[in-house]
Amino acid sequence: MIALITGASSGLGRSFAKILAKRGFDLVLTARRRPRLIELKQELTEKYGIRARVLCHDLSDPDECKRLAEEVERVNIDILINSAGFGVFGKFTETDLDRELEMIDVNIKAVHILTKLFLQRFVKRGHGYILNVASLAGFMAGPWFSSYYASKNYVLQLTKAIYEELRLQKSNVYIGAFCPGPVKTEFNDVAGAEFAVEGLDEMEAAEYAIDKMFDGQLVIVPTVYGKLAAAAAKLMPSKVMLAATGAVQRSRTVREPEMPVPVNTGADMKLRLSDEELDSAIAGMYDDIKEINEINETKGENNNE
Repeated sequence: MIALITGASSGLGRSFAKILAKRGFDLVLTARRRPRLIELKQELTEKYGIRARVLCHDLSDPDECKRLAEEVERVNIDILINSAGFGVFGKFTETDLDRELEMIDVNIKAVHILTKLFLQRFVKRGHGYILNVASLAGFMAGPWFSSYYASKNYVLQLTKAIYEELRLQKSNVYIGAFCPGPVKTEFNDVAGAEFAVEGLDEMEAAEYAIDKMFDGQLVIVPTVYGKLAAAAAKLMPSKVMLAATGAVQRSRTVREPEMPVPVNTGADMKLRLSDEELDSAIAGMYDDIKEINEINETKGENNNE
């Protein structure tokens, strides 16, 4: 089997490549930074004896996304992992518009284009896997990270809608969304913000995602913390959730990025909170959920009277 991985030069994309190579998959690796891709290719082919091909493309350009799909048209791609992506942190009135538009092109347009083109091939062929890297941010809105959160909402909701279409068609093609929370990658350097809560090891996160993909899971959320956050986003009133998310975002430390923006991480942000602040936030979330449940139970009792 052959897997195509976008954003493969670092972060989750690189980890996905290592895990699949270890399991014997041949790879097509794509990102903007050729030296890193070549280095990864050499490492994986020598260590695992698999075949790997390097294709450099700037996925912020829709035409390059289409060219990528054309280049591998005659290759029997079995798995597409859309891992390329990055974030822009700051007040919406102050963040750079061109940078945000580039982020939208990568996080949304590239995922949309590649998902559509490869899904059409997979459906026609009758099998295939598509894993879109979204984020816990896809479950909510994020003041100070507004565009990034919105882009991941798009990825998550698009993936869920396509899943239902495939289910109704009784298709054997899989599509799912990986929604990690904090992950130890270059995401922080790219976003220009520094966060303190310990993130999940990127290899562990990627392996979890691969396992759940092959299990056929639609929305993949690692860690208990991530599952609680996703549940809270569904249960809490919008204004309460916005206030909580905004408080978290304001606690971030903003700094200048230490490197050019690589379009290849796809990981979520880490939160700059002390242990005490995190415990307090989680406790508050439990209180809110408990209060909502009590209100619903009261309503149910009243309706039964």
